[in-house]
Amino acid sequence: MKQWLRSQGGWWLAWLILTVAGAVWLARAELAQLSQDFETDARIAHRLMSQQVVQYDAVLATLALLEPGADAEQPEQRLPSVYASILKVQRRARDEAWPDEKLASALVAAEARSRSQQRAELASLNLAEGRYQLVIGATPFSYALEIDLAGSVPWRDWPMNPQRSPVRVSLQRDGQQLVLQPGRLGEGGWRFGLTKALASPSQPFDLVAERQVGWGELPWRSIAGWAVAMAVLMAGLWMAQRQRIARRRAEELLRLGQVARLNALGELSAGLAHELNQPLTAVLANTQAARRLLDDDPPDLATARDAMGQAVVQARRAADVVGRLRRVIERPEAGGDVKPLVLQEVVRSAMHLLAPEFAQRGVAAQFDAGAQAPVRVQAEAVALEQIVHNLLMNALQALDLVPAAERRLVVSVGRNGQEGVLTVTDNGRGISPEAMPRLFEPFFSTREGGLGLGLSLSETLASGMGGSLTAAHAAPRGARFTLLLPLVAQSA
Repeated sequence: MKQWLRSQGGWWLAWLILTVAGAVWLARAELAQLSQDFETDARIAHRLMSQQVVQYDAVLATLALLEPGADAEQPEQRLPSVYASILKVQRRARDEAWPDEKLASALVAAEARSRSQQRAELASLNLAEGRYQLVIGATPFSYALEIDLAGSVPWRDWPMNPQRSPVRVSLQRDGQQLVLQPGRLGEGGWRFGLTKALASPSQPFDLVAERQVGWGELPWRSIAGWAVAMAVLMAGLWMAQRQRIARRRAEELLRLGQVARLNALGELSAGLAHELNQPLTAVLANTQAARRLLDDDPPDLATARDAMGQAVVQARRAADVVGRLRRVIERPEAGGDVKPLVLQEVVRSAMHLLAPEFAQRGVAAQFDAGAQAPVRVQAEAVALEQIVHNLLMNALQALDLVPAAERRLVVSVGRNGQEGVLTVTDNGRGISPEAMPRLFEPFFSTREGGLGLGLSLSETLASGMGGSLTAAHAAPRGARFTLLLPLVAQSA
């Protein structure tokens, strides 16, 4: 399982990167939308409150324009019945005092500022209770309004639900604060804010809106959907790559097999000549002897008959040798030239081609390509690939007779003087003492149904490249094959 996870690490990393990138993009989009909604609602709230306080300026300006007689009915006293947020209206003639003695000094000061600025002025402020006094100085009467600021909020047109909205809205002035909408503010996450003064010089309250966005408000469903979509995409790409790798592996194995059959032709020729030499020589000798015996006078028919029988036996032996030939060449291909090759890369390529065989047999080969510096040998690429392929396949076949839990295959690469060394060790049944001397002979095989040419061909190819291939017993059980090839000269 760990090996599979390591082999798929790149795909997991790609999925993780795409998922994180998509999650960040979705989160940023959601935050941008929440920020836009917050700013829209806050600006609407500011406009509504500005309209309310500007209306009080207009009411005072209208009162200042009125010129009622001293004994006439005071029309301003009807304002609280019209505007619920106007709690009380006071009027003062120039030579009189303000009716509210507690606030008289503040009202006088505000009236003086009003006459100087030619506008309404703030007299007293109690934001904790949501009330303040607004004064305008005029002739013949000055007026003061006591305003309920909390009652001034036009909830009918308010853009947010004051009980459920997460936005906190307050009015602030001189360190005092009146909370119009409590909202929900906490720790962590993202915070939006907007501070803007109301559009009235006489009532310069700051409307402050705040919004806290917690982690739970992120679009987790969309993020989960994105993660699943990326997983499906990665799975599709992984399957496509697997098919492409399998197709390339099959093509490479086919090419290697065709080259192997081409190389095996020469080995077959040598082996065939070796195997047929004795029976053909015996056939020739026996037939010549039979001819001489028949030429004798009188002819020695019994001896000639025996010689011809011996010739038949040797002819049948030759026929058996020929019968072992197989159709080994389908499409001949020319071999490559000898050139510098990195031994670790050739081993890694061969193990990649045989990955399905390793997986089918449950064998995890021990090979660390980065254990040491690259070993560069002078060899012919296809021939070296074929040798490594044959050694690995022989090791896998030897492990078929070992319980799956005990199978072990170790591949190592190193240097020995001026030669590069490749060692393939398995813990199979090993090589019997009788088979060891004949191991590299053509047509000799310890495996049922084997042609007996793999090791012979590999040894011939190694010798042709100036190297050698040897076999030995491995302790406590198994076989070790060692390939030696000349290292690339330092100048090369």
